[in-house]
Amino acid sequence: MKRCLILTVALLLFALGPITACTNTVHGAGEDIENAGESIQSNVPPKP
Repeated sequence: MKRCLILTVALLLFALGPITACTNTVHGAGEDIENAGESIQSNVPPKP
């Protein structure tokens, strides 16, 4: 029983590693898109 619990915890930790890496990547992509949008807005001339 103890061996099964250890194996389950190890498997969960192994499975959660890539998920946390993806959230960092998505967060970074969101920041890049936001920065691009702000750059476009600041370079567009005002409407007359």
